[in-house]
This record gives sequence, structure tokens and C-alpha cells, in this order.
Amino acid sequence: MGIDLSLIWFVIIVFATLMYIVMDGFDLGIGILFPLIQDEGERDVMVNSVAPVWDGNETWLVLGGAGLFGAFPLAYAVITDALAIPLTLMLIGLIFRGVAFEFRFKATPEHKPFWDKAFLCGSLLATFTQGIVVGAVINGFPVSGRTFSGGALDWLTAFNLFCGIGLVVTYGLLGASWLVMKSEGNLQHRMRVAAKNLLLGLLLAMAVVSIWTPLTHADIAGRWFSLPNLWFFAPVPVLVLVLSFLLWRTLKDTRFHALPFVLTLGLIFLGFSGLGISIWPNIIPPDISLWQAASPPQSQGFMLVGALLIIPVILVYTFWSYYVFRGKVQHGEGYH
Repeated sequence: MGIDLSLIWFVIIVFATLMYIVMDGFDLGIGILFPLIQDEGERDVMVNSVAPVWDGNETWLVLGGAGLFGAFPLAYAVITDALAIPLTLMLIGLIFRGVAFEFRFKATPEHKPFWDKAFLCGSLLATFTQGIVVGAVINGFPVSGRTFSGGALDWLTAFNLFCGIGLVVTYGLLGASWLVMKSEGNLQHRMRVAAKNLLLGLLLAMAVVSIWTPLTHADIAGRWFSLPNLWFFAPVPVLVLVLSFLLWRTLKDTRFHALPFVLTLGLIFLGFSGLGISIWPNIIPPDISLWQAASPPQSQGFMLVGALLIIPVILVYTFWSYYVFRGKVQHGEGYH
């Protein structure tokens, strides 16, 4: 039996996507949480908690996009055609977030509120459109031959918009739990309160999506409730409730600082696994599998050599940067 290069590349892309969601999610979440904090010093602490690492987090987005382009060109072509508008808006949001991130440190006092608003709006726009993309992938894409046959606004559905709101809540919870770990005093207390409210919102969003999806997609309902998929899916809601209970307890107990963030990562992983179970083995739902969308084995093999060299390097410098800038962020200290 030969090596299944398509499956290997699918795993790499899924891994890169999950790493991006986790690592860029909490700094987007910090921007989303800006309206809750009016004190300029506390906002500086929020931004300084991710200032040394935020730009490196987006490496995973580049890796996932480049991997999709090279390993599954049909999927890349269909998705970028079907989601041209939300993907463009996402990039605009990321640009605004990045520019505001740097400029607010250099801005004069009268200009700083503008860059704070740009940071907030860019974070919201990028997160909301990423949620729309997730919803659109669950809904699937009409394909005729090897081209997208739908309309430019097919993504504009109630389900996709709700997924956008759900991801805003998710990233907000991730940002709040990150700040519980990285901050102290009044800011940490307010983030504990915010995280509890956002946890309730996330559980509600997950429940709505879990009911809405099988009711409107018979193929997904078949995957969820057929064997052996049922054995993989059944533990997911139970584990979500267990982790949510533990997260609620650790947010109330001020002895725990890092554990709320770890438990939030667990919740996100479970949600991501539910998405994978819903669409597997299709990479363009509802009909095109990852093997049908794959590039020639020679192309995948050539790319794999480079990926096996670069991924360990990314992991090492990511680990090192987080290790160097570990610990609490104090008022008055900053990366810039």
C-alpha cells in the first residue's frame, strides 16, 4: 500500500487551520473585548500581552492557504470563487487590525482613540467573516465540472451569519481566558466575569448550530447518526459539557490562571472536530472528496518535502517566542 499523500496534506492543512484559530483567535478576541475596557493603561496591557507574538500567529494562515492551493487546487479555486467577498473582507479586517496594532503605540493621545476603534473594527470584521466562511463550508458549494456554479452572494445566509456571530463569541472567550492568564488585578477580574458570560454564549451558539445543521442537511445528519461515525461524535457533546463545567469553576476560583485558557482550547478543539465529522471525507461539500480535488502525486510529494522542513521550524520559533514572553504583563511595560 502506497503513501496517501492527499490524506497527509489534508492533515497538514487541518493542523495549520486549527493552529491559526487557536493562536490568532485570542489576539482577535482581545480586539473584540476592547469595548469592555475603557482605561487606557488596561488596554495597553491587553495589547502588550500579544504584541510579541501576534504577527507570527498568522504564519499558520499562510501555510494553510498555500497548502490548499498546492495540494487541492480544485478546492482552492471553488472556495476562493464562492467566498471572494467574505475572504476579501477578512483580509481587509486583518490589515486594519495589524496596522492599528502598530500605530496605536506611536499615536499621539488625540489620535490613539481612532486606532483603538480601528483595532476593534478590524478584529470584529476578520472574525465575523471567518465565521461566515465556516458556515459556508458546512452548507457546501454547487460545482459544475470543476468550477463553482453558484452566485456571488450565496454565502449570505442566516446560518452563515449566525456562524459569524458564534465565532465572535468564541474568539472573545479565547481572548478573555488568555487575559486571565496574562493579567492581574482589576483587569483579570473583569476578564473572568466576561469569560463566564461568553462561555454561556458559546454553549448557546454550539447548541443552535448542532440542532440547525442536521435539520437542514440530510447528508450531515446521516454522517452524525450512522455507524461508525456515531461512536466518534457521541462523546463530543458530553466532553463539551464537562469542559464547560470545569471552565466555569476555574473562572470563579482565583487560584487558577492558566487552566481557563487550556480548557477554552479544549472547547475549540471539540467544536473543530465536530466540523470535521460533519464534512468528512469531502473537502468541497457536499460531493467532492479530498482525493477528487487533489493535485497530482508528484506535486504533493514535492510540496511535502518543503513542508516537512518548514513546519518544525515554525513550531520551534513559535514555542520559543511564547516561552521568552511568558508570565504576567505589568502596567507600564511593553514590547514596543
